[in-house]
Amino acid sequence: MAFQLGEYEFSLKELSGAVGDFGTLLPLAIGFMVVNEMHPAHFMVVFGLTNVATGLIYKAPMPLQPMKAVAAVAISQQWTSSLLSATGLSMGIFWLLMGTSGGIQDIIRRTPESVIRGVQLSLGISLGFMGISMILEDIWWLGLATIALIWLLGRNNGRNPSALVIVVIGVIIAFVRGGIEPEFTELMFPAPAFPQLHLAWQGFLQAGIGQIPLTLTNAVIACTALLKEYFPDKDIPERRLMLNMGVMNVISSVMGGFPMCHGAGGLASQYYFGARTGGANVMEGTLEALIGILFGSTLLHIFRYFPMALVGGMLVIVGIELGKFSRGLQKRDIPAAAATVLFGTVFNLGAGFAAGLLAEVAYSALRDGDEEDGENG
Repeated sequence: MAFQLGEYEFSLKELSGAVGDFGTLLPLAIGFMVVNEMHPAHFMVVFGLTNVATGLIYKAPMPLQPMKAVAAVAISQQWTSSLLSATGLSMGIFWLLMGTSGGIQDIIRRTPESVIRGVQLSLGISLGFMGISMILEDIWWLGLATIALIWLLGRNNGRNPSALVIVVIGVIIAFVRGGIEPEFTELMFPAPAFPQLHLAWQGFLQAGIGQIPLTLTNAVIACTALLKEYFPDKDIPERRLMLNMGVMNVISSVMGGFPMCHGAGGLASQYYFGARTGGANVMEGTLEALIGILFGSTLLHIFRYFPMALVGGMLVIVGIELGKFSRGLQKRDIPAAAATVLFGTVFNLGAGFAAGLLAEVAYSALRDGDEEDGENG
């Protein structure tokens, strides 16, 4: 059953697609709540409202994820929630500046196809290995069952509803595992408060700088390439993504949120599991905000006991899906793509991007030199 409202569709398949990228969200959400002491209700309300706004703005599925490099530093160094929120302000300002900068847009336009495909393949490999690790560290047969379920429900079906089924199963298992009893909490809405500027600068220096190449490659370049593959009729340029990430992070920081970005992996997940319109984000965000307001204290227990093997199975499938986009590479593209994948997998996507560009320049120079020698000979 589906309800169509203009360019938006509201259906179980859209909702299944919306929750398809929970694999990258849940581990970081748990870290924010347990280590950084961000209130579960606060987390869900800010994240949910931002999701709703994202769906309305783009009118297409658009993943929303915590900035991974910032999250890794924040969790490992046990940042306060105030420092985490303030970092969102500095990252928002940075991407607003980049969105208005002609220089960064010129770099993006000149990025060769080989490097873009290499970034996508590198991301797919990383997600696949992450998924395998999650499966092996939890109940392994649940992970294998998840992969089988996704395959069974997705056969001859362009809009795979399995993600919603898997999330529901995971929540049920979490309740059984932890002996959780749902309880209403006092209604909680984020209270606006402008972040302290010295904390914003501190967070930018400690983690924001390291996040920049990851966001540029994954959330801007690779994500835009996927949008063109999935929705060729929609014009969503890189500049628009940068400006939107800038605005949403500035607003989120004032609401006590956390640094957020888009991502190619999340988009591939959402599309694979059924999302085709902005209705996916609107439904997901509405549910997240309502659950955060009504069941805030129960959420942390659910996240703690949610079986990561289920998440791992979803990530393995998405990793394979991302890898498929490298099949169209030409012979001349292989050196740059291989360099991108090697450095992107071993180090990070930013290193892979730089290595791929250098390899492309070196290979082009070598090829031009061979052609000149052939003409002179």
